[in-house]
Amino acid sequence: MSDYILEMKNITKVFPGVKALDSVNLQVKRGEIHCLIGENGSGKSTLMKILSGVYPYGEYSGDIIFNGKAQKFSGIKDSEGVGIATIYQELALIPEMTVYENIYLGHEIKNGRVIDWNETITKAEEMLKKVKLNISPTAKIKDLGVGKQQLVEIAKALSKDVKLLILDEPTAALNENDSENLLNLIKELKEHGVTSILISHKLKEVTAIADTITVLRDGKTITTMDANAELILENKIIKHMVGREIEDIYPKRKKKQFGDNVLEVVNWSAYDPKLGRKILKNVTINVRKGEIVGIAGLMGAGRTEFALSIFGNAKDYDIDGDLYVESEKKQFKNPSDAIDAGIAYVTEDRKGNGLILINDIRTNISLANLKSLAKNGVINNNEEVKVANEYKASIGIKAPSIEQKVGNLSGGNQQKVSLAKWLFAKPKILILDEPTRGIDVGAKYEIYTLMNELVQQGMSIIMISSELPEVLGMSDRIYIMSEGRIVGELMQEEATQEKIMKLATD
Repeated sequence: MSDYILEMKNITKVFPGVKALDSVNLQVKRGEIHCLIGENGSGKSTLMKILSGVYPYGEYSGDIIFNGKAQKFSGIKDSEGVGIATIYQELALIPEMTVYENIYLGHEIKNGRVIDWNETITKAEEMLKKVKLNISPTAKIKDLGVGKQQLVEIAKALSKDVKLLILDEPTAALNENDSENLLNLIKELKEHGVTSILISHKLKEVTAIADTITVLRDGKTITTMDANAELILENKIIKHMVGREIEDIYPKRKKKQFGDNVLEVVNWSAYDPKLGRKILKNVTINVRKGEIVGIAGLMGAGRTEFALSIFGNAKDYDIDGDLYVESEKKQFKNPSDAIDAGIAYVTEDRKGNGLILINDIRTNISLANLKSLAKNGVINNNEEVKVANEYKASIGIKAPSIEQKVGNLSGGNQQKVSLAKWLFAKPKILILDEPTRGIDVGAKYEIYTLMNELVQQGMSIIMISSELPEVLGMSDRIYIMSEGRIVGELMQEEATQEKIMKLATD
């Protein structure tokens, strides 16, 4: 039998006006962890959709050899039938159903024509043990954290006798502990004969876990590197990914010059009626003109809740405390009031809450400031086109035109559209919640550069991030949150990952 469990030969895929894959070759050894790397839009997800049968045979050219046999998948069922399972960044679980129902959904255990629920629960418990998840199989998915949901997805894949496991950005929404647990599980699955293809933008994860690394760029295979034969450093991967060297992932600002406070939040508390508890407790922060203020903390520390509460309180928390914009006391009844006062919020969930994916770039960019384009209730379409083209050019949104649907853009370009939308609202204070989640190192660098340009021009930024290197690399000051409180404040020059984690976990 061949050393390779998978060979994809000369795979070419064309969408209208775009060649997404151009004679791509991929060879995956049996029993290895193979990392597939590339910038957003490089073709990684398209290649995996071909492998999993989402794009069936006939919609691409080239050959797939799996376990020594040529494959012509007509759908996902065909790929699953030979032992290929895919876990996407957006989890495919049904929240209202139980864990055991989700694990065996689509391949139910039956006694004759009737589902054997007792056997299903028993087998689900076995799958949960395999992924080291100590929960009841009768728990509902909606009651689990993202990290546990991710493990349920893997248990679901294992229940189908998986031979090749494809994981697309599996740690993008996880905290550091959950990420480490997941990576350790992938290593353990390798010991039990499961081959994995891992797509990740987190290069530290890649260098820590990969046996082999394949880099795609602009729909082509650039290189394949054997991590067991040579030490592969992040800079080498970046150079292959972007076609150039990026000396400093966190670009330095030419000059730091801070003005007076533009935002002050004093003794800010919030009660969530749905949860029946306080989620923010006496939070006090200030942000100066031209400053990037980082907010760090573990998942669930209250960072996003804090951002939402000061951005017009869209979740209808019961608020207590004072908020000042440029020394003027404010009370926002809704996000529109916050926008009018010069505050903008770029959500961590760009697909769910930040953008309208079925609409084009033009209408997404104008969304937050339509009134500036309207006269007597009628939008000036020519002006809207002009504005959208200006932001497409200035921010570097890669798309054929502003009429491109946002749902068809890569993650990095979707994030740029989300930023453009709020920059068009002309904010004084820009809140960025996980601004680089799920995007590649090249797009990250472009967003960091844009952040520096904005504060040089006098804007102020609050950046919420779960990536500590990002917080340390971009922030002038860092607040640390834990259980809804501010538990520490560090200047950039004194901050370290160890200090932040100690404050966040004490």
